[in-house]
Amino acid sequence: MTTAEPTIDRIIKNFDKLAVTPARTALLSIVEAGLEAIQTPRVVERAVALEGNVLTVAGTAYDLTMYENLYVVGVGKCAVDAATALEGILGERITAGAVLDVREVEQPLKHIQTLVGTHPFPSAQNITHTRALLDIAQRAGDHDLVLVIISGGGSALLTQPKTHTAHDEAKLIEHLFRGGAMIEDLNTVRKHLSEARGGHLAAAAFPATVVSLLFSDVPGNDIHTISSGPTVMDESTLEDARAVLEKYHAEHCGFDPAHLFETPKVESMFVHVRNELVLTNETALVAMKSRAEALGYSAMIRDTDIRGEARELGKLLVDELHAARPRTVLLYGGETTVTIEGPGKGGRNEELSLGALAHLTEHELVLSVASDGRDNTEYAGGIADAETKRLASNESLDPANFLYTNDSFTFFHTLKQGVNTGYTGANVADLMVAMKHEERA
Repeated sequence: MTTAEPTIDRIIKNFDKLAVTPARTALLSIVEAGLEAIQTPRVVERAVALEGNVLTVAGTAYDLTMYENLYVVGVGKCAVDAATALEGILGERITAGAVLDVREVEQPLKHIQTLVGTHPFPSAQNITHTRALLDIAQRAGDHDLVLVIISGGGSALLTQPKTHTAHDEAKLIEHLFRGGAMIEDLNTVRKHLSEARGGHLAAAAFPATVVSLLFSDVPGNDIHTISSGPTVMDESTLEDARAVLEKYHAEHCGFDPAHLFETPKVESMFVHVRNELVLTNETALVAMKSRAEALGYSAMIRDTDIRGEARELGKLLVDELHAARPRTVLLYGGETTVTIEGPGKGGRNEELSLGALAHLTEHELVLSVASDGRDNTEYAGGIADAETKRLASNESLDPANFLYTNDSFTFFHTLKQGVNTGYTGANVADLMVAMKHEERA
C-alpha cells in the first residue's frame, strides 16, 4: 500500500507544470519565496499589535481609551486581506469600516464592509464605492481614530470626479498608458481628477487622527505616488497636472483640462495624519535572495527601483547575465513601461521576458512577474529560457513578431509558459529574476 505524497500549497498554481528542468525549479522556487514574504496577513501581523488598550502600528502606540470611535477604511489590491487581518486583531473595537478591492471576499467581515471595484480603469461602480469610503471618513470627529489601508491599485479604484465621467477618465488613462506615461505622471493627473486622491481622503477625515498603512507598489516607494497619495498632502499642483496632459497630447483623446482641480493644500488638515510604510519590494527581494542562496546560488539584489521600456530592460538583464559567473542570480524590483504600438495583449512583465528571450544563451533564464498576479492578463508573467525557445521553434513562433504587435500574452499562452498565480492579495509592483545556471555531469 502506497501513501500519496502531500500536496504543496503554492502561490504559483502551475509550478509543477512549468518546473520541467532543475534550473526552472530553482527559478520558480525563488519567485515563490518572494511572493510568500509579501502576503498581506503576514505584513499586518508584523506591523500591528494590540495589548490591552494599547494599539501599536509600525512602532507607534495609540491608547484606544483616548478615542470614542475606531474606523477602518481601505483601498487597493491588499485591502480585503489587510481588513481581514485588522478585524482579527481589533474585533469589536472597530466601530465601522469599508474597504475597496478588486476581489470578492469568500466570507463577509463582521465590522468592515467589503466593496469590489474595477482596475486598471475607473468606472461608475468605483465612484459609488469611493463615496462609501469618503462617507465613513467624514463620520470621524476629533476624538476618533481612522486606520487607513493604502495599497497598489487604489489610484484606479478611488474614482470621485467633479465634472467629468468615469468614461472620460478611462479614455484619458488608456491614452496615457498607450503613450508610455510613467507612474509619477499618471498619478499626478489622477490626484487632480478625484476628491479621494491627492490628500482628499485625509481631508475628509479631518480633524480625526489618521494612521495609514502603506503597501508600496511604486518605484522608490514615494508615498505621494502610492495609490495617488489619498492621505498625503500633495506636493503637485494643478499646473503640474496640466503639463502632463500637454506632454502626452491628451487633446487627442478628447479630454478637457478644465476637469482638473486642485488638491488640498491646508497644512493643518494633515497635522494628525501619520503615514506608515509597512511593505516595499525589498521584503520580497530579500526573501528571494535568501532562497537563491539556500539553493546554492550566488545572489545579488541589483536594483529595487528599476524603470524603463520593458523590452529594452529585458535585454539589459541578459547583458548583465552574460557577464556573471555560473550559478548566479540577479534580482530586481520596480516598474517598467510598455509603449503600446500594436493591437496585441500582454503586460510589462511578459513583454520584458519576451524582450529577453532572443538574447539568452543555453544556460540563462529570465522571469519577470507582477506581484499582484495580474500582468494585465491572467498571467503574472512568462518564463524566458532555452526551453521556451525550443517550444517556440517547434510552433514556428517568432518572438520578434509578437514584440512588434505587443502580443506577449498570446506568445506565452500558446506555448503554455505563462506563470499563473491568480490574484495574490499582495502588490509591490514587479519582481524580476535573471539566472545563470550550469550543467552538471
